[in-house]
Amino acid sequence: MADNVQVLVLDDEPLVGKRLKSVLVKMRCDVEAFDDPMAALARIDEKEFDIVITDVVMGEVDGIQVLERVRGRNPRAKVIIMSAYAMMAMARKAMERGAYDFIAKPFVPEEMRVIVAKAARDLGFDFS
Repeated sequence: MADNVQVLVLDDEPLVGKRLKSVLVKMRCDVEAFDDPMAALARIDEKEFDIVITDVVMGEVDGIQVLERVRGRNPRAKVIIMSAYAMMAMARKAMERGAYDFIAKPFVPEEMRVIVAKAARDLGFDFS
């Protein structure tokens, strides 16, 4: 296991990824941020991430497809879905497909820190 939690962030709004990366790096996570879903999927095929944080509504690929790809390659990974369109049906669908958690945008950084720290602890990382 790597020393730091390996995190992939995917949001088609580059500013969201940049801000999340900044928050997560301060938590001692190694973070790769993407705004292109196809590039993120290609990277998921190359590297095993501990935590994947993905927007649900994007262009040609949605967060549910990303979730399924991650879960197919690494069932241990924790996938956190975020969406500005926080509909209960979407959250339920994500959770049924194996999402670890679902967070509505906009959120404050502390909300994401809490979810990521909990996911990391559940994976066996020391996040005290």
